Amino acid sequence: MRPRVRTVLILLLTLGLLAYFLRDADMQEVWAETRRADPVALLLALIATGLTYVLRALRWQYLLAPIGGARFSTALRTTVIGFAASSLLPARAGEVIRPYLLARREGLSATSAFATIILERLLDLLAVLLMFAFYVFFGAAGVVARDPSHLSRVAFGGALAGAGAILAGVVFFALAGHPERLGRVTLGIERLLPRRLARAAARFVETFALGLGAMRQPRRLVTALGLSFPLWISIAAGIWLTSRAFHITFPFSASFLVMTLLVVGVAVPTPGAIGGFHAFFQFAVETFFAAPHDRAVGAAIVLHAISFLPVTIVGLMLMLSEGLTLAGVRRLAQRAAPQAGGAGQPPGGPEPAGGEGERPVPAARESAPRPATVQRDGGLIGRSTEPLRRDRAAPLPRDSVDPLRRDSAEPIRRGRQ
Repeated sequence: MRPRVRTVLILLLTLGLLAYFLRDADMQEVWAETRRADPVALLLALIATGLTYVLRALRWQYLLAPIGGARFSTALRTTVIGFAASSLLPARAGEVIRPYLLARREGLSATSAFATIILERLLDLLAVLLMFAFYVFFGAAGVVARDPSHLSRVAFGGALAGAGAILAGVVFFALAGHPERLGRVTLGIERLLPRRLARAAARFVETFALGLGAMRQPRRLVTALGLSFPLWISIAAGIWLTSRAFHITFPFSASFLVMTLLVVGVAVPTPGAIGGFHAFFQFAVETFFAAPHDRAVGAAIVLHAISFLPVTIVGLMLMLSEGLTLAGVRRLAQRAAPQAGGAGQPPGGPEPAGGEGERPVPAARESAPRPATVQRDGGLIGRSTEPLRRDRAAPLPRDSVDPLRRDSAEPIRRGRQ
């Protein structure tokens, strides 16, 4: 699909969802409900929401350890930049930018780093569904529903999603078990595809499977799932506190139901989840907790602002500190997509120029792949067939161009001329 056509379709979808969300809303009454909201509860919701990004960075750092690890500061910065990019650009571009930026900063494989993002999403889905199941079996008696059949439909959808998550977990476990064997099997498609393309596909599959290193260590995988619960409890706390600020009351465990529906709304591919987030929150609190329409509209708008506006502002500030512009981030997403989706190029490898006057970055020299035992913090992680990681980011040659900087068309100056 052409980019312009996709942009128009996304715009129409966003406008349609907003029109559905604002139907029958009295904006003067919505503003009155917003002014009556409890500011202390909203401040606490803002703090809980900010905590989620710290927890995300901690969990991601833990998942990255089997492929070489990353500094917490880098994981946090790239996480915030990625979520800001997803808020401003369609198709969740930040999910590709985030591992790409981190891979360049830490000298990791971009494909393996992207695999950890896929694993994150699987862990998120499992955590949300387990929390939703807890509510259905132990807390659903507190629901005030106009039609109880709605809850059974949501539960049925959750069961299907749970089955899909289990199936995906089995597939990922199989992929992670023997990445080198999987790469050799993929080479078998040489009979159907050109040799160069088949080898590129095999390299991608093997490198992607290496990124699922936590799947090969059950204790690490369980720990990563355990780290997901504080993260999603913080998200649920933000939902619950914002709802209480608008005098929409329900037990804290019932926020797991609202959160589950919001996950569906956020999955709608609109910039910043605009429209989908609002419509699903409104549906949840009106259908299950009998919230007045205008109050639900006001709460949805404020909750969306708390969830997306601060991280977008901070992310833009971090982009500026990195020398990035929004146009540069868009080009970066286009560059990162082949590496995350199949090029298998190492993070310092050649890249197509992203704009007029830009030249490819010379490939950094990597050591030959060899089995190695990685030792970190006094403990052995295990045997690895990945190339030994160079010391963070390799310095660029004097006349090279850094594509991550706003002034990338100019050579990097070193000292006074």
